[in-house]
Amino acid sequence: MSNFDLVTKLFLQLTVILITCRIVTILGRRYLGQTDVVCEMIAGVMLGPSLLGLIAPDLQQWLFPKLPVLTALGDKIPNPSMSILYAISQIGLAIYMFLIGLEFDTKLLKHHIKSAGLLSAAGIITPFILGAIASFFLYNNGSFLQPNVTLWAAALYLGASMTITAFPMLARIIYERGLAKTRFGTLALGAASVDDGVAWCLLAVVLASVKNSMSIAVLAIGGGIIYVLFAIFVGQPLLSIFTRITKRDAGVSRQTLTLLLIVLAFCAWFTDATGIYAIFGAFVLGAVMPRGEFAQQIRQHTEFFTTSFLLPIFFVFSGLNTQIGLVNTPALWGITILILAIAIFGKGVSCTLAARLGGENWRNSAIIGSLMNARGLMELIILNVGLEQGIITPTLFTIMVIMAIITTLMASPLIAFLLQGTNYEKSSV
Repeated sequence: MSNFDLVTKLFLQLTVILITCRIVTILGRRYLGQTDVVCEMIAGVMLGPSLLGLIAPDLQQWLFPKLPVLTALGDKIPNPSMSILYAISQIGLAIYMFLIGLEFDTKLLKHHIKSAGLLSAAGIITPFILGAIASFFLYNNGSFLQPNVTLWAAALYLGASMTITAFPMLARIIYERGLAKTRFGTLALGAASVDDGVAWCLLAVVLASVKNSMSIAVLAIGGGIIYVLFAIFVGQPLLSIFTRITKRDAGVSRQTLTLLLIVLAFCAWFTDATGIYAIFGAFVLGAVMPRGEFAQQIRQHTEFFTTSFLLPIFFVFSGLNTQIGLVNTPALWGITILILAIAIFGKGVSCTLAARLGGENWRNSAIIGSLMNARGLMELIILNVGLEQGIITPTLFTIMVIMAIITTLMASPLIAFLLQGTNYEKSSV
């Protein structure tokens, strides 16, 4: 495929993605009470093999080709058309997570560090233990885990998969509902960021086991710790230069915005290279950036384009990998229901109880539990890694995807119901 053909198809892909997301979002918000982020995930599933692939398989494969390209030497490489979409989606995700970090109230989190720590611990320990126990029952059944995976690696992987939170989705739901600066919104964001960081470290250990290289785990965990410490104690004082530049130039200039994007790109690269994922680096950078006029103008310059154009590409691209039709027997549906129950109890119920023990009232605790229970596309990412790296089979992949979709769909209606009669109810319309 020539560069001209790739560009032509890219514009058509973007047109279809944006139209589909807009239609599904309008219908989803009006009739199902779902947020934009959930509607965009559903749109991605609809454009994939689960719906469009069933109705018009040739059209779906032509528009979003998943089959690899065969080179003249006989090697298989990812389809360049999808590689371009993937790259664009990652740019949008990194910028958006930076903006979420920019709104992250670190002072409020410091005032409630005990509650945040308790919530984070509950969101890690309980689902991890339940996921590890589930792996013992699935391990001896060859249809769920690959033969080369050891029992302890399977336990770590299933535990990490249950621990993960839909951090980008949680962040966007909190933003759309107007909860970003609330106590319980901040607690949920803080706990989710820690939980996902731990989950990615666990995944690094699993990959190290599968590849017989502990350097992968050491690089991920060590690199993540070094990055956070450097960002807090060295980066934060240095980044105050953006405040001085903004005051000098009477606003954020093009040069200032360019410099910021350079720093953001480097931070995203560093954490991605260490194996933790680019969004972690982008979020931490946003959290340590100066606030005030600088932060407000950065949001004005970047937020609308990112959320309206770049971010939907990420959600649609991830949804294209979902194939719900693989779960096709009563036994598999029984296992799916069991996995779903474990997920809800391990994350939603335990985080609700932890928030209540931390001093929140039952309403706020239930909102936090609902937010933490959503797995969303972070779950899809960790599942795709497990599938590509030969840890899980397509059957278990599909079961876990169904769990991720249902727990995510639950979040918005539950939060809208719990917000009734509060000052934030108008934000949920």
